[in-house]
Amino acid sequence: MLVKDVMSSPVVTINENAPANKVAELMDKNDLGCVIVTSKEGKPLGILTERDLVVRVLSKNVMPDSVKAEEVMTSPLITIEPDETISEVARKMSRLNIRRLGVVYKGNLIGLVSSKDVLAVMPELIEIIQEKALIEGENRAEEAKEESGPLTGHCDHCGTWSDNLQEINGEYICEDCKAELESEE
Repeated sequence: MLVKDVMSSPVVTINENAPANKVAELMDKNDLGCVIVTSKEGKPLGILTERDLVVRVLSKNVMPDSVKAEEVMTSPLITIEPDETISEVARKMSRLNIRRLGVVYKGNLIGLVSSKDVLAVMPELIEIIQEKALIEGENRAEEAKEESGPLTGHCDHCGTWSDNLQEINGEYICEDCKAELESEE
């Protein structure tokens, strides 16, 4: 599964000169936990999260309308390509201790992927991985069976020792019993 399959798009952005209270209003209006801060040219500069507002505005008792988005945002915006795997997203988020990545294609911001997006598809991915492991296990068992050659031991049908037992209908039988069964059919 790829980033482009789970990302949110389009991305809600705000200009770097917007006051913090406008950022909060935009987040409230769109029911978001973050917005992307952009330059006048529309290029992504950073990300402004609920936590940024709490830590850099509220906890400092700063008036939200007196501080600009660029002053409280987290910068630079960490990004990922849309064709990367969900596994790579999870690794990058874990390694960098972040919960959101901008999705950039040919230098343009096209989406946002969050840890919540990754978690939403994890049960499905686990099922796919389990299914794949089961199929590969069955294939390996068949290959091992074909490669192992004849078995030696006592015939399940007559009890005599044989160096060439073959499985037929869940029983390991010698060549004589096999020939007998084939002649009866």
